[in-house]
Amino acid sequence: MLDVDGLIRTRRYFTRWVRYRLAAPRVPNLERLLLGKTVVVAGSAPFSTKPLGWDDSFRVLTINASQIAAQGWLPHPPDVTLMQFNQIEGLNPAAVEVRRVLQHQKTGLLCLLNWRHERERLLRGLEAFDYRYNELTLISRHERIALMHRMTGRLNLELEGEAKWSNGVVGAALALASGAANVVLTGIDPLSKGHKYNSLNLSRMHQETDLEALQKFRDQRLPVFTADPNVAQSVGLPLWDPRTT
Repeated sequence: MLDVDGLIRTRRYFTRWVRYRLAAPRVPNLERLLLGKTVVVAGSAPFSTKPLGWDDSFRVLTINASQIAAQGWLPHPPDVTLMQFNQIEGLNPAAVEVRRVLQHQKTGLLCLLNWRHERERLLRGLEAFDYRYNELTLISRHERIALMHRMTGRLNLELEGEAKWSNGVVGAALALASGAANVVLTGIDPLSKGHKYNSLNLSRMHQETDLEALQKFRDQRLPVFTADPNVAQSVGLPLWDPRTT
């Protein structure tokens, strides 16, 4: 019996693979900001922890609106923010909430993921909720795939939404590719549900791919830690302690 669905999937994979190869994307890195630093990647899981030994020498990379979740211990704008394209114009409840809580906020370097329109449209979208930044750069889907291929060894062409890596894991990979001495995750828990900055209690996507990436980081003995004791226990990441690194 002909497997039509399988043939369609194979064709989609081949088409996306060819486009990726033709694009020959660079692997993005932020060495000028993160090289040799302890980088805190702050997500928006319901529970997060101020990293031990926190001081101004740390660099902070936030995800979407997670700088609000970290405001209890983050006294200044983050150094880097990764924001998904949908947060700019999306009408789903999660995107609307991101724009609401980020209104009048600021970051250092804003990295916009997978923006497909002209830059002027992006600038207008950011101005609409007065989100400010010192620098703005775009990271394409192909560049994100190249980054994750480099750091996990797996070429994930993201055929389905659930197959993607979460932005928190992408942020960890970006810090590693940028030569960070240590990467400390806080508020990043693939097994959690909901977000600290809203009460929508939305399910967290990308659970399997995120767990896979964290396992690969451990297998490669990369300096990735968690500041959250519950994540150390449930996911198996080493708990951050600057006295033992």
